[in-house]
Amino acid sequence: MRFFAAAALASATFVAAQQTYVVAVGSNGTQTFQPPSVNANVGDTIAFQFRGGNHTATQSTFTAPCTKKSNGVDSGFFAVAAGATELPQWSFTIVNASAPLWFYCQQGKHCQNGMVFALNPTADKTLDAYKANAMASNGSATAEANNTITNKPNNAFSVAGSYGKTVLVLAAGVSAGLLL
Repeated sequence: MRFFAAAALASATFVAAQQTYVVAVGSNGTQTFQPPSVNANVGDTIAFQFRGGNHTATQSTFTAPCTKKSNGVDSGFFAVAAGATELPQWSFTIVNASAPLWFYCQQGKHCQNGMVFALNPTADKTLDAYKANAMASNGSATAEANNTITNKPNNAFSVAGSYGKTVLVLAAGVSAGLLL
């Protein structure tokens, strides 16, 4: 009986500790993700909220920051008019926080202008270094061949997007502990 009570308490503590991090994309006509970096844990949700312009949150790699990662996730473009009252949002829940995840905006030269986002950057792979890589990038269309994703159910994260009252939910069997 004590085991079940302890397990229930541990489970309740884990649920209570989960957070949703809202990342503003393109606020006030800027080419930014705000905040530009988040350190999150398993069970936390990253919600990209598109606030102005036409932007994406597209997964890349540290060494090819302006190139869509092969089998990576991508919000697609969200065009938001100035003064919009309904803001589209695209989010995912972290199931594996053991490796950093890297995102950029695919619109024009936004990535090369520094419009990038880092999830769980490390001391070896920092947001500043990723941004410098992006600003020096030519945005080639090929992804790194050695960064493949395996579809393992216990490494999957779920992705959801919404715009007003329409909700699109994608269950992506994509690894959140990507081989970066």
